[in-house]
Amino acid sequence: MQSAPPVDTVIQAVQTLYHNPDVAEKERASTWLGEFQQSIYAWQISDELLQRKQDVESCYIAAQTMRTKIQYSFHELPVESHESLRNSIINHIEVLSDPNFQVIMTQLCLALADLALQMPQWRNSAAFLIQKFSSNPLHIPILLEILIVLPEEVHSRSLRLGQNRREEFRLELGESAPAVLTLMTACSETYQNDHRILGRVFKCLASWFYLQALPSRDVASSKILTVNFQILMNHNSPSMLHEAASDNVVAALYSMEDIEEHPELAHSLYQGVMQLHEAYHMAVAEEDIDKCVNYSRIFTELAEAFLEVMVETPGRDLGDLRILGAVLDCVGHCQYEVAEITFNFWYRMSEILYKRDNRILNDVFRPYIHRLITALSGHCQLDPDHEGIPDEHDEFGEFRLRVSDLVKDVVYLVGSTTCFAQMFNNIATQPGGASWEVTEAALFTMTAVSKNILPGENEIVPQVLQAIINLPATTHIAVKYTSTRMLGQLAEWIEKHPDYLEPLLSFLMDSLRVDTLASVAATSLMNLCSSCQEPMIKHFDGLLQIVQAMDSFNLTHEAGVGLLKGTALVLTKMPLDKIQEGLKQLVYVQITPLSQALKSGEVAKSGSKGDPTVWLDRLAEIFRHTNPSVNNGQAHPCQPLIQDIWPVLSDACDRYKADIKIIERCCRCLRFAIRCVGMGSVVLLNPLVSQMVNIYQSHQHSCFLYLGSILVDEYGKDDGCIAGLLEMLQAFIVPAFQLLQTENGLRDHPDTVDDLFRLCARFVQRNPLAILRSPVMQSVLECAIFAITLSHREANASVMKFFRDLINCATDKPEKQNYETRVSLVKPLFITHGEEITKGIITACVFHLPSFMVPDQGDVLFLLMKLDRAAVCQWLETALKALPTQGNAGTVNATQKQLTDFHKAITTAENQKEIIYALRDFARLFR
Repeated sequence: MQSAPPVDTVIQAVQTLYHNPDVAEKERASTWLGEFQQSIYAWQISDELLQRKQDVESCYIAAQTMRTKIQYSFHELPVESHESLRNSIINHIEVLSDPNFQVIMTQLCLALADLALQMPQWRNSAAFLIQKFSSNPLHIPILLEILIVLPEEVHSRSLRLGQNRREEFRLELGESAPAVLTLMTACSETYQNDHRILGRVFKCLASWFYLQALPSRDVASSKILTVNFQILMNHNSPSMLHEAASDNVVAALYSMEDIEEHPELAHSLYQGVMQLHEAYHMAVAEEDIDKCVNYSRIFTELAEAFLEVMVETPGRDLGDLRILGAVLDCVGHCQYEVAEITFNFWYRMSEILYKRDNRILNDVFRPYIHRLITALSGHCQLDPDHEGIPDEHDEFGEFRLRVSDLVKDVVYLVGSTTCFAQMFNNIATQPGGASWEVTEAALFTMTAVSKNILPGENEIVPQVLQAIINLPATTHIAVKYTSTRMLGQLAEWIEKHPDYLEPLLSFLMDSLRVDTLASVAATSLMNLCSSCQEPMIKHFDGLLQIVQAMDSFNLTHEAGVGLLKGTALVLTKMPLDKIQEGLKQLVYVQITPLSQALKSGEVAKSGSKGDPTVWLDRLAEIFRHTNPSVNNGQAHPCQPLIQDIWPVLSDACDRYKADIKIIERCCRCLRFAIRCVGMGSVVLLNPLVSQMVNIYQSHQHSCFLYLGSILVDEYGKDDGCIAGLLEMLQAFIVPAFQLLQTENGLRDHPDTVDDLFRLCARFVQRNPLAILRSPVMQSVLECAIFAITLSHREANASVMKFFRDLINCATDKPEKQNYETRVSLVKPLFITHGEEITKGIITACVFHLPSFMVPDQGDVLFLLMKLDRAAVCQWLETALKALPTQGNAGTVNATQKQLTDFHKAITTAENQKEIIYALRDFARLFR
């Protein structure tokens, strides 16, 4: 935007955006307003729009623009204008205090909070605002809104603030916290009948609790905590107020990271929450789900806060195990949404008890886990009028999967075998027999623990298997489905009891013919094949017949691929001569239709009828899991077949070279075929490389780079192959670099970065001297330096892996003959580029990468020091001097002492962890 647009033009664009029925006009208005908001003129025009107060829409756009400008473009304003901006926003807030402008008010309050954080010369902003607004009762709602968002914005990632400024501001809020508590207490008394104001008071307190700014001793003795629990105990409290009061208690409990530091508040909250038990049951009786959810959150947060105490001193003082009883009452609620709130607590409790590994302690908590699993099984019951199989993808199906995960996590406390038996007995002992939905839920819970049933269990499992095999034809299809699924989970037990294999295979074969059971039966069959490979050898012909008829069954693609996996695993255990014939039959079931489609001239795209990805996926799975034991000197049984089908795969690559999904499947299939036979497929190397290179010139599919890395991994140590592989790399690099050097090339093509540097790393691993002497090395290293700041997780990890492997060439395995040569080739590269790499790592960690990506960078920095610590000291000093130690508004990003301490922490580190922690702490100073 070259010049400031007239205010009326902005208003007209806003009107078009909100009121013009023409979609194209709306889109044009939206685009224009986006450009306006990014312009320097947006500051003044937004201010003028708010002064005009023409309508809600224009005021909202102006307020939103003001906030986003403060968040992202605050550097555009000179420091001397900050105070006038503050006064202007405060003035707008006062003028726009009408309830109709509430949404605008929220944006302006957020803008004011973000301004306070970025304006260090505005000291004690909270106290300033309390003094400014508290004297006028009409301004109390505004003041509450501001005091809600001030603490919330301290940790906003939208603001490029360093840890120093955030901590400084948090301490300022801490100084104002007693005044805030006094104000909130006064408001709770003055506005005790105004539920809207009272709700804002509790929301404000919660915000300050989460920041851990309130003095816990003062809160514990304050009247407002009493008011809070009175509201929660009153079953007539309005829902909005009840929720706000609940949020506040949850926030207060969350704020107590260490109970010993806040004993008074811990006791007050414990006593208050334990009074809510009756109120919870009243809400259950009145079927008030919203309040039940609130109580469940409170009980669960209390249990999380006191978990360590309950484990240390179960049943004593704050370790009161009645807390677990309250949480279990919530698990027992008829609505599973209430129970699900507690899940994270059970995970944490299970983890702590597992680490303690104390039998006496486990005995104390075991009854609670029994109750938990029984209640969870009840929640998994389908509706009695449910038809068909359970849907795993709807909301309830996803809940059941989460239940299954939780049961797997906690079941060690009661024992999988005990749990399995308990669930079976629950349905076996019911007078008149259990209903189908109760039976199915119990079987579902049993399935979750089936994998861990002890092989010596010979009482319950045989009864269960016999019951499944003899299920009447009239049994509900959901029970059949879950029973069929359970058989697959019992595969490890069945391996130790092969006598059951014959009738179970017959049962699964019958299930394959039922459309709704076919896929789950195929999956269970795969599990049986995986666990019982040798016992299944005598059934291979039957498996082969199933595979040949696979398309006549109603199988999902995943189930069909899984069936082939299981068959291939059984094939792998057969004699070598049998493997060759069996593999041929498996493969030709897939290769024949693909070959016929290619010969007929059909060019089916991925996703269409006759999609070749189906056959290619199946072929890949067969080769992936056919791994026979071949002794030295023996011919690989799969080699002739792979050479036979190569022309078909090559033809598919040519035919579908423009379709990325099909090409990816072709490459995946070739990858597993090459892995299957290893050096036995070397005869395919030249034609495959030639074809890959030719296609890559016109279609830069990164999967070719990945397949290239597989070739290097398999053949890179062979002197007869390395020259051709280097030529392949050279041919790939030219178009790959052209792609990455376009505008936003790295960001837009992370797969290419990922696969290119995986390919280069494989060269370094397999034949370092070859690539180090190659003329491509310099270009590859420069591209790697350029990609250090790329925030794509996998791509960045591959770049860092390349650096690590390269440095290791000069630091690892000094006993090898070529060690001195490796050092002489690697060291000059890092002497030339070490400073750039060090600067790139610091820049990436400070400005570009999320904290979970820092470890890879830290590893490279540590290895650089292992290579040349003295040089890294100098490079790091240069990199630190280039950092902006002050923000535009005068905020201090890093003090000289912090820079010095960081430099010392890095250069004296003795392991990678020390460097990673130092990098993460240092990065927080700038964010």
